[in-house]
Amino acid sequence: ITNSFITENPCKAVPLDFYFVIDSSRSIRPNDYEKVKTFIINLIQFLKIGPDATRVGLLQYGSVVQPEFSLKTYNNKAEVEQAVRNMEHLATGTMTGLAIQYTMETAFTEEEGARPANLHIPRIAMIVTDGRPQDTVEEVAAQARQAGIQIFAIGVGRVDMNTLKAIGSEPHSEHVHLVANFSQIETLISVFQSKLCLDLCQTVDHRCEHQCVSTADSYICRCFEGFMLAEDGESCKKCGDGVMDLVFVIDGSKSLGPANFELVKQFVNGIVDSLDISKKGTHVGLLQYSTKVRTEFTLGQYTTAQGVKQAVSRMQYMGRGSMTGSALRHMFEFSFSAKEGARPNIPRVSVVFTDGRSQDDVSEWATKAKNSGITMYVLGIGKAIEQELREIASEPDEKHLYYAEDFEKMGEITKKLKSRICTGTQLTPSNKKSVTRTTQQTDLNKNQITNSPLETLESQLVHETCPSESVL
Repeated sequence: ITNSFITENPCKAVPLDFYFVIDSSRSIRPNDYEKVKTFIINLIQFLKIGPDATRVGLLQYGSVVQPEFSLKTYNNKAEVEQAVRNMEHLATGTMTGLAIQYTMETAFTEEEGARPANLHIPRIAMIVTDGRPQDTVEEVAAQARQAGIQIFAIGVGRVDMNTLKAIGSEPHSEHVHLVANFSQIETLISVFQSKLCLDLCQTVDHRCEHQCVSTADSYICRCFEGFMLAEDGESCKKCGDGVMDLVFVIDGSKSLGPANFELVKQFVNGIVDSLDISKKGTHVGLLQYSTKVRTEFTLGQYTTAQGVKQAVSRMQYMGRGSMTGSALRHMFEFSFSAKEGARPNIPRVSVVFTDGRSQDDVSEWATKAKNSGITMYVLGIGKAIEQELREIASEPDEKHLYYAEDFEKMGEITKKLKSRICTGTQLTPSNKKSVTRTTQQTDLNKNQITNSPLETLESQLVHETCPSESVL
């Protein structure tokens, strides 16, 4: 693909009348409100905004509907972006039905800037909500759809899926999306990109082995879960050379709480997805500890990723004290024994997860484990103690010790882990197809390129045990 082709055939935005309908209720925390604004700004990068191109309007709602700007207010992208940045959080109720009614009866009228129906400009409303409406939505949403408005419903957190389906257009697989938290809302950008612009991947011979994804000026190749992008930027491969015996040591103490324990399980399975787990490949074992230590499964128990992931999903939260030292002792004395499936002359790696201060000493058994040849990675969350983390981790610290302020940081990258474990760099410029990324595209992908602590941990894990593979 040549630069001249891209110049002549950019990712062409389709003209739309596009309205954002944003939940601004009190249940949304201020930092989450900012993430919604960032999501909106990133999304409009795919739109060519202007009176004869796409027109953008926005309202936010709580107990009342507050129009921020109409379809006729702004004529360019910079003005829309600034208006979004200037929005202030309402922090009141959740009258979603009222907001949809306003969208239908007022926002998409010609008086407010919508173009006449006979021009057949698509009318799209994107509704973002984090909770259950305080009013009814089913009837008014049906009326809006019948009036020709295509509705995308995005739910964040504990939103009732049936409510989202009552709002969104058919097919629901394309119009209804649910993410676990506001940090994950950015993962929807690529989903909507293909809906908002002409997909360059469909017009060129892209040669991507798995997936082609259009960008504002070109395209990139991506791989399915458990694969990494090869050096040619087109083909996909497993991290097959990374054979190791890997034992997770997972904190199940009461300070986590059941919800965060589920996030830890997702974290473990994210790593598992990107390893070649097989009889001759990587083997995985797992301990959970609180006041006591429990072997959830041994290194010799499962020889497929599916078996390991199912075992992780079945784990029951212990929810008591935090005896990290006892867990390290158990790992050292039993987990890497031949009886539990450890193999001779295979690299031994342990990933220790903790969210707080241990009730016993960690240094003795961590030192013994490291001296025996076990590479120790440690991940601390929240109130984890830096000194303890340093005592557990192998040297150098910058390669083996990782810390995140809260569990939300884990949720932020869980989706990325499943497909990017081996490199974490699939969106670097070296994988782009013969073009220079624009400033806007760089901003859009900034969060996907930057290594966060957890992402670096997983990349490092695989890289340390995959010496024959180059990290791009």
